[in-house]
Amino acid sequence: MSEAEDKYTRETITSLRVWVPGKLFSFTCTRPSGYRFTAGQFARLGVENLLKLPGEPDIIWRAYSMVSSPFDEHLEFFSIVVPNGAFTSHLSQLEVGSPIYIDKTSFGFLTTSRFESGRDLWLLGSGTGLAPFLSILHDPQTWQQFKNVVLVHSARTTEELVYQEMINSFTSHPLLAELIEDMAQRFHYVPVVTREEAPNCLNERITRLLENGALAASTGLDLNVDLSRFMICGNPDMVTDIRKVLKTLGYSPARRNNPGEIAVENYW
Repeated sequence: MSEAEDKYTRETITSLRVWVPGKLFSFTCTRPSGYRFTAGQFARLGVENLLKLPGEPDIIWRAYSMVSSPFDEHLEFFSIVVPNGAFTSHLSQLEVGSPIYIDKTSFGFLTTSRFESGRDLWLLGSGTGLAPFLSILHDPQTWQQFKNVVLVHSARTTEELVYQEMINSFTSHPLLAELIEDMAQRFHYVPVVTREEAPNCLNERITRLLENGALAASTGLDLNVDLSRFMICGNPDMVTDIRKVLKTLGYSPARRNNPGEIAVENYW
């Protein structure tokens, strides 16, 4: 095995699901033996560069957050199709049985360990930024650390509000239901659609919903610097805008030597 190959394993695609044709899809693959990660972290995935030009690498790598729980036997990922994207144009063509490469190391700091205290955990995601939050929701540690957990997923249209079955049923997950009491009362799901009017959804950007109080009102939970903790994941502009609003409300980033109230991850 070469030095490069010693850093990653060759895994196999085991299932595929298209959520929005030509736009959103997810897939599962085999999990490398001994591969460990904390809910909220991401993996480096590699696909073979089938259209390789001189000077280009044999494998193209990108970072993808795990949808799956740290305790699942497989790994699951959620992806957008980037038109003419060097990575997703290859990834979206894979089939069940196709190979995919995974770096042996997991990465990232979008984990609940960033917070030393807090009662309510607010998970604010847009697009594929939903992925790490699904993993966090399935981790018993999340429910032992926080009394209430709010998942806010913002999409442009209702068809992009994916993983509905998982979101609506995870409180009855055998492992979680056995370990955690009153999950149904402690979990709040807030779908947000910004490009069309949608029933049972909020229809403004998350920043506006924070400013006008509609987000808090939809859950019955007050925003409070002593009690509220925020994790944000999505495109960089969305992350930046939400951080600015939260700063005006008195919240600060959680850093190694400064236990704050905000943890972030930028996507694409």
